Amino acid sequence: MRTSGILKHAAGAMLALAGAFAGHDARSQSAPTPTQVTPAGSGFAGVYGQVPPDQVEFLSTPDHILSAVASGAPSLVWEALEHGEKIECLNCIAPVGALLYDANAKTREIAAWWLRRRMVGVFGPGEVYSQTVQTLQTDPDPVRRSYAANALGEFFVTPGITACATAVISDSDPGVRAACATALGRLNDDGSGALGQAMGDSNPTVSLAALESSARINSFSSIQSIAGLSGNPSPFVRRRAMEVLDALDATDTVLVVTLVAGHDSDAGTRAAACHALGTFGISAAVPFLQQLAKGDPDPFVRDEAQIALLRL
Repeated sequence: MRTSGILKHAAGAMLALAGAFAGHDARSQSAPTPTQVTPAGSGFAGVYGQVPPDQVEFLSTPDHILSAVASGAPSLVWEALEHGEKIECLNCIAPVGALLYDANAKTREIAAWWLRRRMVGVFGPGEVYSQTVQTLQTDPDPVRRSYAANALGEFFVTPGITACATAVISDSDPGVRAACATALGRLNDDGSGALGQAMGDSNPTVSLAALESSARINSFSSIQSIAGLSGNPSPFVRRRAMEVLDALDATDTVLVVTLVAGHDSDAGTRAAACHALGTFGISAAVPFLQQLAKGDPDPFVRDEAQIALLRL
């Protein structure tokens, strides 16, 4: 009797669940047709259709941009400039230009992004862009020079290439040289070989920045400059050099990479070199990788050598 009661209870629950689903289907079928929002007519409706005004994206006014910049609040600045992408405001250019030297990196970036979209007031003689080049070249404050280099990279304009290529070699401050190396990567140019020279910088931060940019440039040609870092004192630089050669599939550096895989004092660098050998796909490396897979003192290197063998 008890079992029969349980079955009846379960059957009742299933019927109730089925009813709920049926009700849901009925409600779904009777749901109102979605509101048509296709723009029609002129004015607000011509742009947004029937979207409620409080649900549309607003455009910054010149006054709103100036107010946000004056507030110094990063989130307000970002919002105002993003929503003011196509707003022409000559009075805004100088205040926004000052943000190129703000302590907040994102504020500097979006300021350059907004400025490079201006039709007038930025790229003429003596205007913001030429002022930025001048700052990189002559300002006594290395922080401001590095920020100027950042801005030149974000402007995407050719004159910045020469300015950054010169400073990446000659500036006395490693922070500025590193910023210039990064800017050249953003500008997609090696500065007529300056980026390759920067890889040999005595400061590892500069070398690493140059390596990062070399991996981003469409036609980086100083591959041997990267290979030359196999003897750099910093294991971080040597390891990153192997990773970049791997990413560039630089098969003509196979001898250097093989030497690194077998003799570098840093296990991470040896492992990166093993991975690069697998990418290069040169069958002559098989016996050497087999030796490393069995005899390297570090298990991670042995694993990478084994993985490289599977790729050959």
